Amino acid sequence: MQLLNEKQIAQKVNRMAVEILERNTEEDELYLIGINNRGMEFARRLLAVLHELSSAPIGLRQLTISPASPLVPGPLLEGNLAELEGKAVLLVDDVANTGRTLFYALKPLQNILPSKIEVAVLVDRRHKSWPVYVTYRGMDLSTTIGDNVLVNFGGGEGDVAVLE
Repeated sequence: MQLLNEKQIAQKVNRMAVEILERNTEEDELYLIGINNRGMEFARRLLAVLHELSSAPIGLRQLTISPASPLVPGPLLEGNLAELEGKAVLLVDDVANTGRTLFYALKPLQNILPSKIEVAVLVDRRHKSWPVYVTYRGMDLSTTIGDNVLVNFGGGEGDVAVLE
C-alpha cells in the first residue's frame, strides 16, 4: 500500500525544513547527520531546502550503523567529531520503528557536548521500545509490528513510501 508519493514526500521535506529552521533560529550552526543510505538521502533533501530558505551554516555528515548489530563494528560517524561540540545536531533517518537504530546512533555523540540533539524522520511508527523522541516527522503511522515501511528515493517510479 502506498503511503506517500513523490509530490507528498517533497511537501513533507519542505514543511519539515521550515520547522527545523523555526526551532533553530538561535543556533550558530546546525549539523544534519544522515543515518545509512536512505537517512543520508533524506538529509540531503532536507539540506537542499534548508539552503534555499536560509543562509545559515548547515553541515552534513553520514553515520553508518548496522540495524541488525548496532554495536558491531559500532556506529561510525564521518568527519571530526570535535567539530560538533556546542553545535545543534539533527539525526536524520527515513523511518523510525522501535527507536533502536536511533538510540545507538547517539553513541558517538556521547563523547562531546552538542548544544542540542534532535531527530527527524520521514515516517514515524508508534512502536517505540527505546527511549527516543522524534522531533520532526513527515508522517505519523500506527501499524502492526509485522508491517514493514519502506522508503525508496529515486527508484524507477520516483520517490515513494510504502507499507508492505
